[in-house]
Order: sequence, then C-alpha cells, then structure tokens
Amino acid sequence: ANATADVSGKAPSCRIRLIKNTGEHGACHARNKGTEQAEGRYLCFLDADDLWDREKLSKQLSFMRKTGAAFSFTGYEFADENGKGTGKIVKVPPQITYEEALKNTTIFTSTVMFDLSLLGRETVRMPAIESEDTACWWRILRGGVTAYGLNESLTLYRRSAGTLSSNKNTAIRRIWRLYREAEGLSVIKSAYCFVFWAVRAVLRRI
Repeated sequence: ANATADVSGKAPSCRIRLIKNTGEHGACHARNKGTEQAEGRYLCFLDADDLWDREKLSKQLSFMRKTGAAFSFTGYEFADENGKGTGKIVKVPPQITYEEALKNTTIFTSTVMFDLSLLGRETVRMPAIESEDTACWWRILRGGVTAYGLNESLTLYRRSAGTLSSNKNTAIRRIWRLYREAEGLSVIKSAYCFVFWAVRAVLRRI
C-alpha cells in the first residue's frame, strides 16, 4: 500500500482528486479509470514508486506544443528503493515509430504524455493483458502515430535490487507473448525483434 490517500487529502489544490478502486484490479484498471475521469486535454501517468522532476510537466507540455505531438515521452533515471538517483540515465530517441518500438521498449509509462484532443480517450485505453502499457503504445503507433522523445531525464524510476532477476524472466516471457499474441507476429519476426529488444534492455541497465 502507499500513502496516496493521505497525501491527496492534505493537498491544498482542489485540482487533485482521489479516485478509489473497490477491490484489487491491477494497474490497467486503475489507469483506465483515471483516464475516463480525467478532465484535461493532456494525460500523463505516474506509478506509485516513481518520481517526477518538478519541471517535468511544464517542460513536456512545452515540448508537446512545440512539436505538435499527440504522444510524447521523456528520458528517465534509475533510482534506488529510497528514491535516490543512481546516475544511470536512459536517453531516448527524437522519434519512435511502430516498427522501431517493437525492437525498443524505451517508452517508460511514467514519462508518457498524450494529447487527448488528437488521440481520444478510447485510443489510449489500455488492454487487460500483461504489459498493458507497452501493448497500448504499440497499438497507437501501429495506427500511424509517431511518438516524440524529449531527451531529458525528468522521471526517477525506482526499482528494488532484490527483484531484478525475477523481473528479467517475467519481462522476457511478457515481451514474447506480446509479439506472438497481441501483435500476431510470426516466429521469425518475433525472434528478430526480440534480439534487438534484449540487447537494448541490457544496455539500458549497464
């Protein structure tokens, strides 16, 4: 559990609204519920363990307006369990298309920003499958949208050292299922994309 409810209750701004879930439905349900009730033009996600830079929203919003992007993402830095940056920063490319995204899952959920006036709420709705965020990005990009990268570290990605090995095994299983089941790629195309994905995943953590 996290202290979201406590923090939101003490927040001075009425722009912060807590949406409570009944029961445990997972991240997909929570994100979709938030998307349905969000009232603004621009939509972002922030997972409970991650942290935003104070200027993340203002810088990314300016970037969105400058580029006319419907979908953008930023660089990020790995952090320890206490939220302290490790110095390992993940840089991002200026743009990512669908074919490139299949080989490079550098789009991190807590760095994403959507312009709902260009995409629509149903377009950004996440499917109820494993790795729903990546599946959502791919579906949007497959429709002809290009994601624009702001190559500046504006988010801290907090991870636990004790879970890294199990996370790697889970990630491998999930990415393969996405290729084969969600995207319907052939075994050969899946293997081709997987090689690129694996190399880049390792490089992001070196």
